[in-house]
Amino acid sequence: MSLLARPTVAALVAKTMQRATQAAARRSGGRGSDAASHARFPEYPRKVRELTVPTSVGPARVVVYLPSADRTPPVHINFHGGGYVMALTEIDDPLCRFLAAEAGVAVANVDYVVAPQHPFPAPPRQAFEVVRWVAEHGAEQGWDGGRLTVGGQSAGGGLAAAVARQALEEGDPPIALQVLHYPPLDLATDARKKRAAIDRPMLRPWMADVFDTSYVPDPRLRADRLVSPAHPSDTADLKGIAPALIVTAEHDLLKSEAVAYADRLRTAGALAGHHDVPGADHGYDGQDDERARETYSLMARHIRQAVGI
Repeated sequence: MSLLARPTVAALVAKTMQRATQAAARRSGGRGSDAASHARFPEYPRKVRELTVPTSVGPARVVVYLPSADRTPPVHINFHGGGYVMALTEIDDPLCRFLAAEAGVAVANVDYVVAPQHPFPAPPRQAFEVVRWVAEHGAEQGWDGGRLTVGGQSAGGGLAAAVARQALEEGDPPIALQVLHYPPLDLATDARKKRAAIDRPMLRPWMADVFDTSYVPDPRLRADRLVSPAHPSDTADLKGIAPALIVTAEHDLLKSEAVAYADRLRTAGALAGHHDVPGADHGYDGQDDERARETYSLMARHIRQAVGI
């Protein structure tokens, strides 16, 4: 076992990474990564308001991006990436502004709890309760909670998949589409056994040791259907689950598990589409504006179609 795969060590490293990110943000005085995210796609203005959503896990801060429309818009709920460890809500600001404008939906960007302070099952449970609250409180908040989609990038995609699974099992709320962008969907398989299309992909095994162990310290729980729906041990019938648009990156270490999940959803009649971004690696859209626009446009088209715009 790698030293980083020991829960106490992984938690220590994860907390150190969190503190380093927070310290960098303080030193930048708003001129760091958040400001850089806000500066991307300047043609899409940042029109937001914040909400606090009560959940059994604790209150969740939600940043709502509003479209320029007179009608009551549908709502898309976004979960950011960060290995289930980093609270990187603002990194998805460009995506949220883009979808609000191009899909014509209100976008709720969720600042969910992260590990190791809040390990599994807290994040997917909180995520689901936020989605249920958004669906139930649309009339008072100014969106149509009956026309609702969910999505996320990287770990956020894993949470979106977990939300859709819980909605299937509990029979509510109805989700028109789940958008999974380079998601981790099999934490039960050791990262060292996964293969990418290139020799040195962006995601490295040591990262999986820190992130996966912090998120799910007990290896026996990593095959849970809310963590690893692409693992062969999950054989439940997924008929009736929200249809999914799955976007993978050709060079991503996580591509094969997302493809496996796409195949599973296709069998269940729940695959809205699978798009692979050629020559791209995990997190490619964070720096490549051209490719980001292409992928986000695809997402917007699928969201519009799903909610009937």
